[in-house]
Amino acid sequence: MNTIKLPESNLKPYLQATYFIDCDHPRIKKAARQLTGSLVETKMMAKAIFLFVRDEIRYNPYSFSTSRKDYQAHTILTRGKGYCIQKAVLLAALCRAAGIPTRLRLANIRNHQVPAKLAEMMKTDIFYCHGYNEIYLDGRWLKATPTFDRFMCERLEINPVNFDGNQDAVFDQHSRDGRLHIEYLKQWGEFPDLPFTEIITTFNDNYGKDMIQQWINAGEQHYD
Repeated sequence: MNTIKLPESNLKPYLQATYFIDCDHPRIKKAARQLTGSLVETKMMAKAIFLFVRDEIRYNPYSFSTSRKDYQAHTILTRGKGYCIQKAVLLAALCRAAGIPTRLRLANIRNHQVPAKLAEMMKTDIFYCHGYNEIYLDGRWLKATPTFDRFMCERLEINPVNFDGNQDAVFDQHSRDGRLHIEYLKQWGEFPDLPFTEIITTFNDNYGKDMIQQWINAGEQHYD
């Protein structure tokens, strides 16, 4: 694969702290140091951060919220759980704190194996604005998807996404038994910061406000 190393000025937006990607927060900086302090190679730093966010921040679809503060990286780190967008925000913050340019990506996906309880509530198998990342390594933007932790993957018999710093790491199309699992439907592009308002608007337009409230209530009742 050809690489074109971008000028540092072009990468600046992907290293900056924002309200959501608060890579300058003391907790984020401390966690990044702990994860990468003994490592020298940037690629290995990115891999260590990816594995931490994938596995130690447990995937919880009921962590959805319409409150901006629930999407700040330091809050997600403290809670130790999140859904795809929240985990992507945290990965971006930790990578930026370690000096690794990282940005967000959004896509619409179809999950052909949505758990029954969630499918009943959502009334669809389409997940709008699925959040994941792109990490800049060796002159290339590589996709990284830290959404599903390995414990959940073992339980559901799906392969965890592995990021090695050499190639894109996205969902497998099929689960271990050969059944169709994740289908990418639409790419929204890449973002230097979380487009919070646009995401909430998209959710309201496609899921409806009643379902959104059910989603929030489910999280408050069973997952805090």
